[in-house]
Amino acid sequence: MGKAYYLFNAAELERAQNTIKVTLLAEEIGEKERVRFLPVEQVDEIYSLTSLRLNTALLNFLGKSGIPLHTFDYYEHYTGTFVPKAQLLSGKLHVEQALAYHEKERRMSVARAFIDGGSFNMRRNLLYYKRRGVDTGGREEKIAELRKKIPETKNIPELMGIEGNIRQHYYAAFDAILANSEWRGREKRPASDPVNALISFGNSLLYSKIVTQIYHTQLLPTVSFLHEPGERRFSLALDISEIFKPVFVDRLVFRMFNKKELGPDDFEKVENAVYLKEKGRKIFLQAWEEMLSETILHPRLKRKVSYLRLIRLEAYKLVKDILQIEPYMPFKMRW
Repeated sequence: MGKAYYLFNAAELERAQNTIKVTLLAEEIGEKERVRFLPVEQVDEIYSLTSLRLNTALLNFLGKSGIPLHTFDYYEHYTGTFVPKAQLLSGKLHVEQALAYHEKERRMSVARAFIDGGSFNMRRNLLYYKRRGVDTGGREEKIAELRKKIPETKNIPELMGIEGNIRQHYYAAFDAILANSEWRGREKRPASDPVNALISFGNSLLYSKIVTQIYHTQLLPTVSFLHEPGERRFSLALDISEIFKPVFVDRLVFRMFNKKELGPDDFEKVENAVYLKEKGRKIFLQAWEEMLSETILHPRLKRKVSYLRLIRLEAYKLVKDILQIEPYMPFKMRW
């Protein structure tokens, strides 16, 4: 697998033979640092957190090379993804994926699994901090009681209602976990405190990572099970993100605030919203990529795999369920 490249400064992207030429446009950048070349075989995806200049020749090159381009605005809001033409196609899988969505019990089985895995990992986070002396207020036990209701759900709204109640208890424990940070409860847009700002940015990064990993499978990213398929979004990535938000995003946010890897000076307030400054974004993204490259011993494969690889493996398990080879069992954190 190649690397993810992040662009923080305004830039122009061009094709230069078999490389991607990046020309930084900020006047204060010296001539030696202004131009760099990225060999396509070393690039897995590109993230733009700035304004870009590019042309169709560059997009054609990215498409042929299978490199997604994810774009964010200045305030870390995810705005979209250029996804290359699918290279892995399976008519049989696509038909079965659509049938699995339309057949109520097949859909509910997968949707329940997403909530089961996500809620298990949320509770695991609370238990992790409880063992370290944090008073979680017994929220982990309330989550355990709610989790018992998941297999009994008959439809998606009922399932989402239980998930919402679980999240209320989960977020209620953040005050204790983030004892030295400002936390006003979960807010999405606009985020009024640094913790919410970082969670939203992390969730957007996770979503785009999952989009890239789905692209490398034969799954249709727009046909989902828990979230309703809709326009202008890859709803299957939203489904899978339920599993990994507590594992990737929340754990990293807790660590960075509790160990003071990020502080008040890394954020800025614009009108009524709080955002990461460029310095803060770089610190977080470095920690994010380092975390994704860490490895764990996979309990089933009996070998070490990276955190990032876990997403691809989750997609492969979903393929097996859709093809009715074996039921989908969500990833559950054991540490």
